[in-house]
Amino acid sequence: MISLASEFTDGKGRHARGWLFFDAECAFCTRTARWLRPILERRGLAVAPLQDPRVGALLGLAKAALLRELRFLLSDGSQFGGADAVLAVAREIWWARPLVWAKPKKISPQSSQRALRRLGETVESR
Repeated sequence: MISLASEFTDGKGRHARGWLFFDAECAFCTRTARWLRPILERRGLAVAPLQDPRVGALLGLAKAALLRELRFLLSDGSQFGGADAVLAVAREIWWARPLVWAKPKKISPQSSQRALRRLGETVESR
């Protein structure tokens, strides 16, 4: 795997301990990423578009698979996609942790992923 330290640094040359990758062609995703950026930066995390040419190599995904869902990558190599990425980011923000606690245990990961995809499609179609 490509090291975060060697591939991605923020504008000040510091290294992030994790990255939230979003679809820059999705208006909803871009607005959400802009809103989250300062919140995540205070926690040592960074935000970058999935379309960055370095991201596919970093995540080990082909372009078609890359743009399927948002991704969250931690410096220890832990990788989350879609609804799991949302929950992983929520774990990093104290006031968002209720999202993690409120997630029903009986809902399958596939159901969570479908719901998140549907939300994105609904918002984009408006």
